[in-house]
Order: sequence, then structure tokens, then C-alpha cells
Amino acid sequence: MTKNLRRTSSITWMLLYCAVVSTAHSATPTGSIARPPVGDAKSDPFPRPDALAEQVGFWRSVYGYWGLGQVALHDMDYPGIVYEVIDLPGEVGEGYTAAQKKFVDERRTALQVQLQSLAQRYKTPATLSDAERELVFRVQSIAGDDAVAGAAERLRSQRGLRERFRRGLEISGRYDGTFRRIFSDAGLPSDLALLPHVESSFQTSARSSAGAVGVWQFTRGAGRLFLKMNAAIDERLDPVASARGAARYLGHAYDTLGNWAFAVTSYNHGIEGMLRAKKQTGDDFAQAVREYQSRSFGFASKNFYTEFLAARDVANNPRDFFVGGVRLDPPLDNQKVVLDRKISAGQLAKLHELSLKQMAELNPAWSRRAARGELPLPAGVEVWLPPANKAPPEKPNPVDAVVVAAAPPLDVAVATPVTAHNYHVVRRHDTLFGIAALYGMDVAALKELNNRAPDDDVVKVGDKLLVVEAARDAVVSVVVPESANAENNTEIIHVVRKGETPIKIATSYGITVAKLLTSNDLTSRSIIRPGQRFRIPQQ
Repeated sequence: MTKNLRRTSSITWMLLYCAVVSTAHSATPTGSIARPPVGDAKSDPFPRPDALAEQVGFWRSVYGYWGLGQVALHDMDYPGIVYEVIDLPGEVGEGYTAAQKKFVDERRTALQVQLQSLAQRYKTPATLSDAERELVFRVQSIAGDDAVAGAAERLRSQRGLRERFRRGLEISGRYDGTFRRIFSDAGLPSDLALLPHVESSFQTSARSSAGAVGVWQFTRGAGRLFLKMNAAIDERLDPVASARGAARYLGHAYDTLGNWAFAVTSYNHGIEGMLRAKKQTGDDFAQAVREYQSRSFGFASKNFYTEFLAARDVANNPRDFFVGGVRLDPPLDNQKVVLDRKISAGQLAKLHELSLKQMAELNPAWSRRAARGELPLPAGVEVWLPPANKAPPEKPNPVDAVVVAAAPPLDVAVATPVTAHNYHVVRRHDTLFGIAALYGMDVAALKELNNRAPDDDVVKVGDKLLVVEAARDAVVSVVVPESANAENNTEIIHVVRKGETPIKIATSYGITVAKLLTSNDLTSRSIIRPGQRFRIPQQ
């Protein structure tokens, strides 16, 4: 769009633009934003009411035509009425600069003044120019005879999302096949896999002001109903797990509402809200969009389904909107295993020769405490691992490595191989903290493994505690000389981590600092460094 057109503020230009948009929405040549969905319309599970065609066309333009540097000024209640698309001045980024915000506000104010003037005169055609009369006809044909009167108050700005949608389409290549299989296996239309284009643009870090997170934008309340959520796991942050939750939700919504337009909209507005809409307006979805009255049924809810239809059009026909098409990211080929028992992230990392950092990156659903090994992962949790026969990008310390069998392929639920539990017999001077440190466990995990109350810190000589060896990222090696099998001949070696001091190490093993230093030929003035190996003396 030229700078001269951008600066134009007349009703004549508004009319010209409205006419262009109207024509584009009804045209069908290559590059048009009106290509119908693939497949027979009669068998399409997603209804397309004629009354919402202009609205769908508007969102196709937002996703497929208008970029971040463009802002459409349109009618809030009737988005198909687009008065003008302006080009932002200056360098374009994700947000507006102060100058760009001022520019948009000034243009919107100027349009409001013109629409207010038109509202005062439109019932007296003799006072209108030909362009103004045609604009009044356009508004009335879409929104009704009285729509001109409130047009100024309904004026809204919408920034183009073409770049964001294209990047989301690229990212969707990682998940599309898996998502479609999830919905098909649930007996639902596979195109529901495209819903994240509306929700998050497939951004795993997406967060809304309402507290919804992840690719599928589950709120905490909905997440607790359809996903696993506890102190260690939040499946809202796992794209595949949350896709299964979305399938469960949408299947339930469709069974309750009986129509995909209402069911999809309930993803934004809630099932109860859409039941109230049906009760108030009937089964005609377009009528519900126009007439349903609720404080929470605002612009986002009214447009959610038409946004989905538009996103579906663009995603299923990328060559019609993006020159040369779109290069999709390759599908994820990570493996998945299901834990058959409680285990810490640290031990799991060692079993699969990965670092805790690598494991956490593969498993975004883990809480921070679980990812640090402070909380055990519960049995039944799905864990993602690197692709089979593909070495991890970062090799762990050889001291930490544990050889395990190859993991199963993607989406196959099996039990994760774990080392057997052992028992520690409490000896004199043993403490829970020292025992946990000895076996690389967190104290809380040790208590939970032994069904102890959080405040039960007392151990007695002779008590048998269930333990899991090498359960944290710290390195604790237990070396047994070939000539000695007795427990008292066992030698414990501790590898110093960043931030550790002799006092901290000694306390963790329930010994004095003096004894620790003497056993390692050190003095109180000695400097210790990460990686240094300490011999832990026996009691």
C-alpha cells in the first residue's frame, strides 16, 4: 500500500477499501483469501454459516495477507466491515513503538469523527456524497439498517499476523501428524489439530492473561480436569499430552453441545456458557454470535470459531497465501516411555546417559523441583527421550553413565527400566540428611519413598530404609575393594560440585569437618574446586 493511500482519510478511500475487501472475500483465483476448505462441504464437520462469511474472510486476511506492519481499522461487531488498512511507520517489531501507537490512535480518532458525522446525516441521503451513500449501503447490508448509528463506537484496530501465522505453520510440522492421530483415534475430526493456530501459534511458552499456558492454552482449572497436574508434573506444558487433554475436552464438549461450532467456541467460552447461548438463541450458531448476551461473551469468544475456520483455510492451503509455500519443521521423532514406578529425574538422566538439563529440555511438563531432582516423578508419568540410535548433543560425565537398553519408539507406552531399590540399614550417627546424600536422594524423596510424614526426621539404629541409588545429578561413587566384601570396607568418594564447601560436605555425611579434611590430607586453609574427589571416612 502506498504512502499516499496510507495518509488518505476521506470517506471515499474508506468506501474504496471496503469494496476491495468485499470483492477479495468473494473471489476464487489463486492468491485469493476465499478458497473454500478442502473436501465436500456436505461432509465437512465444521459448519460455515453464510451470515459469518465476511467474518471468516476478515480473519483469513489477518492470518494470510496482513503483516505485522499493517493495522486494519474495522467494525468490532461486524469484522467484515474494514474501513482502512494502514501501514505502520518506522521499524516494525512484535510490539508497537510509541510513535506507532500514536499514529494508530490518531488515525482511529480521525475515522471516528468521520463516522460520527455520517451517523448524524445518513438518514438524510440528500446531504451525503455518492461515496458516503455507498458506504452506508455497505454497512447496512452487513450489519443492518441501524448499524451506522453506532459505527464510531464499534471501531477497532487489528494488527496483521501473517508472519506469526507462517512461523506457527512451520512449527506445526513437528506436531501435526501426532496431533491428527490423537484426534482421529478419539473419533474426532483431525482438523482440530489446527486449533493451536488460534490459541498459541504453536508457541510452547505461550501464556495468557487468564493464566492459560502452553500450545493448547489450558487454564489451571481445566487442566486439573483433563490432564495430569501435581507438584512434579504440569501436562499443560507438554504439547502432546495436552493435545490428548484437548481431545478429551472437545469430545466431551461435542457430546454436550451437539455441534462443532458451539463445541469449538466452548474452548474459549466454556461449555456452560455455550449451553446458555443455545438456550437463549437456539441452535443457529450465527444467531448466537449476533444475539447471545453475556458479559464474558466478548470479541474473543464471538470470533473464536471464525478464527478457527480461517486458520484452517490458510493452514490447509499455504501456497495460496505464502509465496512458494511453507517449509514445515520435521516431525518430532522423540521416544516416549511410561514410568512403572516412582523415580527421580537425576536417576532417570543417568539411566539414559543424559544430563539433567537435557532431560528437562525434553520434558517441559516437569516442575522446577522435579527437574532438579528434588521431587520424584510419579509412576504413570510419560517421559520423553531422544530419538533411538541418536546420540545426545551433550555427553554426560563418564562417572555418571549407566548403560541401559534402547528405549521404545514414539507414543509406545511401556515401563521404564530402572535400577532395583535397595535398603539402607541405619547405623550409629546416621541421619536422614546423611543417608539421602549418600544415595544421591533428596530428603523429601527419601521420606516419600518410605511413607514417612514430612516432619518425621527421626531414624533409629537398625531401621531399614528403602533407597534408590544415584538419584541426583551430584556424583557420589561407592567403591568396594575386590578383596573386601564387608560393609565396613566400603569406601565412599564424593565429587565436589560448584558452590560446595568442606562444611557443607561434612554435614551432609554426618561427620566433622576436621575428620573430612584429615582423611583427605587437607587443612582449613586448603582451597577446594568443583570436580575434586573427597574420600568420605566411615564412622
